[in-house]
Amino acid sequence: MIGQAISDYLYEIQAQGRYAVSLPELRERIGSNEMAITQKLHRLKKENKLAQVRKEFYVIIPPQYSHQGILPTTYYLDDMMKFLKREYYLGLYSAAALHGAGHQQPMQSQIVIQKPPLRDIKTKNQHLNFFTKSSWNNDWLEKKKTDAGYVQVSSPELTAMDLVYYHKQIGGLNRVISVLEELVENLKSSKLTAIAAASSLPTVQRLGYILEGLSETKLAEGLSKLLSTKETNTAPLSLSHKNKEGFKDEKWNLIVNAELEFA
Repeated sequence: MIGQAISDYLYEIQAQGRYAVSLPELRERIGSNEMAITQKLHRLKKENKLAQVRKEFYVIIPPQYSHQGILPTTYYLDDMMKFLKREYYLGLYSAAALHGAGHQQPMQSQIVIQKPPLRDIKTKNQHLNFFTKSSWNNDWLEKKKTDAGYVQVSSPELTAMDLVYYHKQIGGLNRVISVLEELVENLKSSKLTAIAAASSLPTVQRLGYILEGLSETKLAEGLSKLLSTKETNTAPLSLSHKNKEGFKDEKWNLIVNAELEFA
């Protein structure tokens, strides 16, 4: 029976510590009776034992998560991105939470990918936001162990840079500052400066200004020294505010067009 063969295989996968399966994998393992496979997957979804995350990619729901209808993203993200053949890392607020800063909701995740973009995944039980960038250095990432293997996560320093770079999309600089206040104790000045050297200059200017506002003198001065070797353009502090007027901070070459709330 194909239905029983699928159930047995899903049990076998979980015993190995995996919680995801793709349709091509099932076809290869079970056989090519597409209708029987589809019917069984439909039944398992109705019974809340399986959730479809993307086309042809499914997450296995163990009993302890059946009421939520989905697993935390870290259980299946690495498998999903390998299935999609995409480079990725868990970033922004999701990464900050794993580094002990902020309190990201477990069913909401921010994932950074290389272009081309991917559509966000939004259901009543989960929300995966994809952010694109052209490239990154894998030395800036960390592998975090999960209950289902590993997940790629931005280092504290890359997380800080990304939080500022994407601040308009993720709630503005004041929300970012509240997380950076907790994240700064994990930042190493030399590593932050190395990442800054390959980042957009306005992002470095904004992060330097914020770190100075948080009285993180060593971290701020490392960025200031780097910027002194570059030719920067005057940039607005916040991209979330339409207002482009304000006093000019000469050190960071920023128009302070928003009032930031430092503790």
